Amino acid sequence: MSAVAIPAEQLRHRAESLVRRYADMRAGEILSFDQATRAEDAGLPPTQAAVLPALRMLQFVEHDAQILAKAWQAQSDRSGQFDPLDWPDEPQDFGLSRTSSLSFPACPPALGLYAVLPDATWVRAMAQAGVPTLQLRFKSSDSSAIGQQVRAAVRAVADTNALLFINDHWRQAIDEGAYGVHLGQEDLADTPLETLRAAGLRLGLSTHGYAEMLRADAAAPSYLALGAVFPTTLKRMVTLPQGTARLRAYARLMKHHSLVAIGGIDAARIPEVLRSGVGSVAVVRAIVGEADPVASAKMLMKLVAVHR
Repeated sequence: MSAVAIPAEQLRHRAESLVRRYADMRAGEILSFDQATRAEDAGLPPTQAAVLPALRMLQFVEHDAQILAKAWQAQSDRSGQFDPLDWPDEPQDFGLSRTSSLSFPACPPALGLYAVLPDATWVRAMAQAGVPTLQLRFKSSDSSAIGQQVRAAVRAVADTNALLFINDHWRQAIDEGAYGVHLGQEDLADTPLETLRAAGLRLGLSTHGYAEMLRADAAAPSYLALGAVFPTTLKRMVTLPQGTARLRAYARLMKHHSLVAIGGIDAARIPEVLRSGVGSVAVVRAIVGEADPVASAKMLMKLVAVHR
């Protein structure tokens, strides 16, 4: 579709109308239209020109706003009209393919309660408590200590039904026969994914918005982690909390993946999070920060079972 100049006041009206419609998508304070406009937007196709300022006003980071605006344009081109009520969530409008010859092995579409744990002792306790999905997030630069922790964690789940993912330490995960590995976006460029795939490992990838979801989708992982949904103090986040409205949109777009919501989730928030369409809820402090972690884990598992 060729670019059509939209009068400034009409553009402002469309953007502000979209912001009112999708106010629950905001991350932080809503920006003004003047703060959200860019000189380089001049000459954009009409749908992009209408929605891009609105997405910036809602504080989508720039690369996500650009991707989403282009997807909305693709949707309008495909349908023959711009529908402000139809938030894009069709993979084809984002250039996604649902098939890949290089897919990682599948994991269950609903991973249930997913406990992220600091060491093998915690892994053993939560596996014995019946938590279905576990992640060893052991932070150390000591390769010997890392190897010992991964080995102990893999042994801890051997006689249980728990699925164990190892955060970052993929070499040790291969050596010890772990079920899977979880990587952050920063690890993708430096990790030989073909080596992980050949070893039969499942792969989980962290994502924090549209650009990272598209990048992760290209690796055909076993699951995607979507977050941070709510504020968290456990790690410094480069993006603002996404909120449950964005989580619902992400889940619709990525429904062909197993999905895990993560970030600041506690018992009170589990029902709303699961209504988004994700099949799993990852928690950290809701277990390791509790006086009785086993009792807390069992209560959280019941909540997940009821609201899934």
